[in-house]
Amino acid sequence: MEKEYPERKIYVVDSLAASMGQGLLVYYCAEQKRSGKSIEEVKDWLIENRLQLCHWFTVDDLFHLKRGGRISGTIALVGTVLGVKPVLHVDNEGRLVPVRKVRTRKKSLISLVDEMEKTCINPTEQIVFISHGDSIDDALYVEKLVRDRLNVKDIKINYVDPVIGAHSGPGTIALFFIGKTR
Repeated sequence: MEKEYPERKIYVVDSLAASMGQGLLVYYCAEQKRSGKSIEEVKDWLIENRLQLCHWFTVDDLFHLKRGGRISGTIALVGTVLGVKPVLHVDNEGRLVPVRKVRTRKKSLISLVDEMEKTCINPTEQIVFISHGDSIDDALYVEKLVRDRLNVKDIKINYVDPVIGAHSGPGTIALFFIGKTR
């Protein structure tokens, strides 16, 4: 690219994010560029704020986590029988971290919004992203909870991308927002 566009400045920044989390950072960077910030100012903002990007998600089918090597077959089987749904997030090194297990799908979705409520900054100015693995009804439920409890500026809903979806499976719901810390 440098040879093709020698007059352009290109910076590479590890967002320590995935999926629509990375997309949310790009969205905010594009907004800053449109408002007149220089590319250096946008890069500096990204480096300073990337660890405030919160990724909270849950999966519906534990066997996808088993197939991806995240949990054992025994845990997947017992968890499925008991109706356990994990609540996970991405840490400061960009790794997936299980935070808690809840019983029932609805509780797992509510837990995502509970976490947002704890750490979200300036909710009325926030653009929130929600991604789903072929579970639009659950995504709309999370959207309603976020709007009712936090009164955010806007919410964008999209699909989980195929790479993430292959590991997390159908029924994945992820919530992305800017918080005090990850």
